[in-house]
Amino acid sequence: MTPAFKGKRVLVTGGSGFLGSHVVERLAAHEPAEIVVPRSRDYDLTTREAARRLFDDTRPELVFHLAARVGGIGSNRRHPGTFFHDNMSMGLHVLEEARRAGTPKVVVTGTICAYPKHTPVPFREEDLWNGYPEETNAPYGVAKKALLVMAQAYRQEFGCRFVVLFPVNLYGPRDNFDLADSHVIPAMIRKFSEALDAGADEVVLWGDGSPTREFLYVDDCAEALLLAAERYDSPEPVNLGAGREIAIRDLASTIAEMVGFRGVIRWDARYPNGQPRRMLDTSRARERFGFQAHTSLEDGLRRTIDWYREATSAGASGRAAP
Repeated sequence: MTPAFKGKRVLVTGGSGFLGSHVVERLAAHEPAEIVVPRSRDYDLTTREAARRLFDDTRPELVFHLAARVGGIGSNRRHPGTFFHDNMSMGLHVLEEARRAGTPKVVVTGTICAYPKHTPVPFREEDLWNGYPEETNAPYGVAKKALLVMAQAYRQEFGCRFVVLFPVNLYGPRDNFDLADSHVIPAMIRKFSEALDAGADEVVLWGDGSPTREFLYVDDCAEALLLAAERYDSPEPVNLGAGREIAIRDLASTIAEMVGFRGVIRWDARYPNGQPRRMLDTSRARERFGFQAHTSLEDGLRRTIDWYREATSAGASGRAAP
């Protein structure tokens, strides 16, 4: 524990969500005076009035802005306007109200989807403006990238201590396993698990398996956010990643083996692959605030699969399930 958060009122937008719940858990160990986790039914941050009321009600000394409208390729394709509007408006209102309230510091999460479609690997923060994002998630990526501009502009004009971090694809316990809008790892875990339980001999996955991705275990990301809140105060964006690239085809084989599915994996190329490659240069995070991911992909997948099995088993017993 460090004294950085002790006795402070900390607001975590999205604190009941996937990443936010892990951030809240880590924060609790540092004995803040209060951790505020607003619910959308009480504070709809897409509206200016609710955001202003939240800051007036809580007067936070530190904010983690993690609330976001997120989903996989399918969800992004179905709701591009909603993804742009909600992510843009939530960020716009939170940063403006933090400025108005004189909040000492705000940590904002961007998205790897903000990078250009054909960014050279490894992605460096300087590459963010070298092209347009991959089409299937461009509205989401552009909205998040606009918040970087806002944070930098508010720092320049008003002296606001806003910092923006760009995590790579996250995964881990408490992820969203709904096949309608989940990301690739939880979707694969669920598909292979259900196929195994049903005795199916085939699982169909989107695309052709050729794209590559980098994945960051959610608790590692939570650690990075707290380190940045404590140690980083600069306008430059910072990548958060694990430094390992894996092809989706190899990821599928790994998850299938861990789950115990021995059938055929069939790729349906009628569906989009998304961005061709993703892997980050994470040197800035290491150099600026000492973050380096420590959970291997294999260990993280194993923990995620174990959590999913326990949660689905609990659901079958009448308790909560993913």
